[in-house]
Amino acid sequence: MQLAPQQIQADQALLQLGKRLRADGYRFTCVTPATHARVNARPGAERARTLRDVFGWSRPFPPSLVSADELDQLRQAQVLATRGEWLVSTVRWSTLEDLLLVHSAYPTEANDAVFFGPDSYRFAQVIHEHLQRTPKRIEHAVDIGCGSGVGALVVAQAVPHAQVTAVDINPLALRYTAINAALAGLSNVSVEPSDLLGGITGLFDLIIANPPYMLDVKERTYRHGGGPLGAELSVRIVEQACERLGPGGSLLLYTGVAIVDGRDALLEAIRLRLAGPEWSWVYREVDPDVFGEQLDERGYEQVERIAAVALTVTRNG
Repeated sequence: MQLAPQQIQADQALLQLGKRLRADGYRFTCVTPATHARVNARPGAERARTLRDVFGWSRPFPPSLVSADELDQLRQAQVLATRGEWLVSTVRWSTLEDLLLVHSAYPTEANDAVFFGPDSYRFAQVIHEHLQRTPKRIEHAVDIGCGSGVGALVVAQAVPHAQVTAVDINPLALRYTAINAALAGLSNVSVEPSDLLGGITGLFDLIIANPPYMLDVKERTYRHGGGPLGAELSVRIVEQACERLGPGGSLLLYTGVAIVDGRDALLEAIRLRLAGPEWSWVYREVDPDVFGEQLDERGYEQVERIAAVALTVTRNG
């Protein structure tokens, strides 16, 4: 992925800011947007008082709150905005175990926003569980719709001999993934622009994906899953991934599904696609009820819950 010199300089500044935060022991667990809104609405939370407030809770802050060097790095990284007489960071930094990851600030309203949150933690756990029990040696892996790169980084850390490709249609996601990989010291992660696997060749031992699965009226790329209730992208990933798995290779799909009258339409579609002896697969609910506030949105009038699910598909042979 080719970047303009100015963009390279900005990304280097963002990387240096991340290194500084990590050296200072910065940690932040990213919550759901609804929880974020509730916490920031509390009395006294209107303005930042700590670096966690600035880079975790996305609160406006006076220039005096951060050091001159950090302020300069924010400006060089082009992630500093103004809100009246206050400043605000347009990125957040969150931690997952020993990883520190940059992603978009709250609220994630832009179409090219790079999301990270509770799903990212569950996705990482699904990957860890698979890697602990799979007998397959992983040489080539790909993270479809990598976002902040959390999936690719988890695989690259756990399987350092593997080459891991992170793909996304969002250039900002690819930039943040590259920064996060560099911050983690991982040299076995590469980033490539691609619509699912359309721009990538070859077969893979492991394909992972944590796609958007909401019905978003604004059709924001990071959030909209397509179809009547957000499952279209997940089905497309299953279809494309199955064509690109090598013998013994596996797909790990962590996603969400809108349940209507007890019916799981995604599971029904997967049963049709994975019928036959070529595939072994397991589908399970990771969490039966996530993002309940979404049920108030238009299009969800008949939905009784949104479940987080994990699908593991293995090509036999």
